[in-house]
Amino acid sequence: MSGKGLKHVDSHSAIHEAALEEARELNGILGKLVNNNQTDKALEIAYIAVEHWETRILRHADAEEEGLYKELVEESPELKNDVVALTRDHDILRFLVKEIKQSLETEGFNQGVLEMLHTLVHVDAFDNQEEERILPHH
Repeated sequence: MSGKGLKHVDSHSAIHEAALEEARELNGILGKLVNNNQTDKALEIAYIAVEHWETRILRHADAEEEGLYKELVEESPELKNDVVALTRDHDILRFLVKEIKQSLETEGFNQGVLEMLHTLVHVDAFDNQEEERILPHH
């Protein structure tokens, strides 16, 4: 069973916005470090960004999939395709985080890592929007 916060659209939205805003801030810091050619510091912050995605956003996605999404489909079977799409969004986020980690470990920080971090924000923003679209009905 999912927590009450996950089913209440306002609190759920607040969870999403806080985590996404933190990710945006980390990306902004990385952009400034890149502009100042501080690649060692950028590498350090990139690892912090990965940890943020793993502990805040992907852990939240896991909780949604393990509880909320199952409950939504049980209550409203017509939402199954929406839930499949939301889960696919989470899979894309997981894939990108894995790619970023591998790149950091093998190549260090580079422009491609920053681009993938920006992509994570866009995919997550879309996922949040779509999720919140179906939540008000429950």
